[in-house]
Amino acid sequence: MKRSQQIRGNAVRISVLTQFETTIRRPLDVTGIGLHHGAPVQMRILPAPPDTGIVFVRTDLDNTPIRASWEYVKRVSYATSLMHPKGILISTTEHLLSVFYGMGVDNAFVELDSLELPILDGSSLPFVELIRSVGLQTSRRQRRYMRIVRPISVEKNGKVVSILPSDTFGLRCHNFFDHPMVGEQSLELEVTPESYATEIAPARTFGFEYELDQMRDQGLIRGATLDNAVCFTRTGVANEGGLRFPDECCRHKALDLIGDLALLGRPLLGTVVAHKAGHAMHVALVNELMGDPSYYEIVTIPATSSLRRASA
Repeated sequence: MKRSQQIRGNAVRISVLTQFETTIRRPLDVTGIGLHHGAPVQMRILPAPPDTGIVFVRTDLDNTPIRASWEYVKRVSYATSLMHPKGILISTTEHLLSVFYGMGVDNAFVELDSLELPILDGSSLPFVELIRSVGLQTSRRQRRYMRIVRPISVEKNGKVVSILPSDTFGLRCHNFFDHPMVGEQSLELEVTPESYATEIAPARTFGFEYELDQMRDQGLIRGATLDNAVCFTRTGVANEGGLRFPDECCRHKALDLIGDLALLGRPLLGTVVAHKAGHAMHVALVNELMGDPSYYEIVTIPATSSLRRASA
């Protein structure tokens, strides 16, 4: 247990943080298909009590709960998947987890009758709209934030992802894809529910035409269509409506990053700097952080608008 201590901060910036944990007000029902497995899926998102976290349940199996946690990460190639020690798999979790993390939903049960979450339109925007349609319920339990107190970084093959100390949650992302409509792209953003909904959530998953056959041979993208993914041809975009943002690829990478950071199990106070990173690097950073508590402290936001240490 860490000694209680008042930590002074920028009152204006801290005031946008939420003091108490939240959940959704009413259940939400979602129908769709999985991006990679292509199987139909019925999903239900339900309110959960304080201190529950995000918990997945496979209703087609034995209803074993699987907490959205770094401890259960199994696969991190083209998506982030969780597996319970019993062998129960939950695939492609990052888009929904990104919404929960970006929109400030601390607790929810997610029931689904297949192994992969529905891809919907390839972005997080439909989930944002569903959550906004029912609203959030605030509990009386104080939200506990993970505040970075010293820089942490992982690097491999020219890819780097780091977190720097901050009293807010911010992103600085940089990506490069050798395509005339992508190239070098960068994004810098302080993540709030409002900025997430407008600047990150609409960005869709994407791929390149020359990669499609190889991915299908690997058993991937069986459910992919131009209705749920952006497809870049050699010189342009196959989707009739084009891109939603000129830098949609970078924004979607930020969306995935936020979803993978949700595996920390607590909202983050820190600036995340990602250079050409993907799921594997994101999860490596989460593992490094969770393996050494000296990188962070757990804080709450009392009514005085200053950060206060709390027991983990």
